[in-house]
Amino acid sequence: CSSDLVVLALAAAWAQPGLAAEDRERGVGDVVYVPTPQIVVDEMLSMAKTGPNDFIIDLGSGDGRMVITAVKKYGARGFGVEVSDDLLDEARNNAKANGVADRAEFRKQNLFETDLSQATVITTYLLPSMKEKLRPKILDLKPGTRIVSNSFTMGEWQDDETATVDSTQGCTTYCTAHFWIVPAKVQGTWKLGDGELTLKQEFQMLSGTLTAGGKSMAIANGKMRGDEIQFIAGGTEYAGKVSGGLMEGATKSGSGSGRFQATRTGS
Repeated sequence: CSSDLVVLALAAAWAQPGLAAEDRERGVGDVVYVPTPQIVVDEMLSMAKTGPNDFIIDLGSGDGRMVITAVKKYGARGFGVEVSDDLLDEARNNAKANGVADRAEFRKQNLFETDLSQATVITTYLLPSMKEKLRPKILDLKPGTRIVSNSFTMGEWQDDETATVDSTQGCTTYCTAHFWIVPAKVQGTWKLGDGELTLKQEFQMLSGTLTAGGKSMAIANGKMRGDEIQFIAGGTEYAGKVSGGLMEGATKSGSGSGRFQATRTGS
């Protein structure tokens, strides 16, 4: 969906041989391949704050541009998963042409059977029905794993951020990136000082009650961002981190600030 001029400008800007092909859909073997525009690739990897310590897995890697960009521009490493032999050959050739074949691998395998546990960043351009099928597997990954999708959402799991590359930047269709962070699983009962915290969780969103001093208070604005937790109860703001069965952090209220610690007592 980028124009030829934009594609050529991007190719010249960071000299990636083999990636200057047109960004419109084309037939490859017996599949229709719709590549993510290069400018959206950059936006997706930027949203995920991709860096040299990251391992990226691209589900449906096409000509390899996502993994190649992550390796060459951001210093990451990783692999792409693809079923088309023609696209796999193209991606591997592109990786060689860009001098990153030692850190950018491309595998022919079923993406639903792919081991995702090594990933710190997962990128996709899959239909919502396919991502919803993958969703339970993604939610079981390490808290803080970053997921970025071109155009399509993940059903009831609302994204944490959305960004759109507009036409003035050279993109006219398939130009919106969606971003999620895998949340820690905190649903259940937690012992909190002389009180009790009961949490209900729907993806990264939290509800529940805090019982202390004989009073039960509903929590508000409860949310997980990876292993980071935040909520408000009784006018006090709680913000901290969760590691297994331990939650600890800081409190802030009109009367001052403090610390809190909670341990999980039930699910």
